[in-house]
Amino acid sequence: MTSISEQLSDALGIMIMGMGLVFIFLSMLIIGIGIVAKLFPAPIAAATAAPATAIPRAPAQVALNPKLVAAITSAIHQYRAK
Repeated sequence: MTSISEQLSDALGIMIMGMGLVFIFLSMLIIGIGIVAKLFPAPIAAATAAPATAIPRAPAQVALNPKLVAAITSAIHQYRAK
């Protein structure tokens, strides 16, 4: 049976090794993504295709069915009354 200090030392070593491997993997991933982004830049023409002066239209007003509104209101009141 090993002492608690030896177990804590082993646990600390495993933790540092695991965190180091994750750090190395993520660093390599970030570098790889940066290289791919430089080799294959995003197309610029698609971003400038939409005119800057276009004003987005508001959605058309939808006529609400009064019976549907009454049914929903009634259901809400019944649910809150419980």
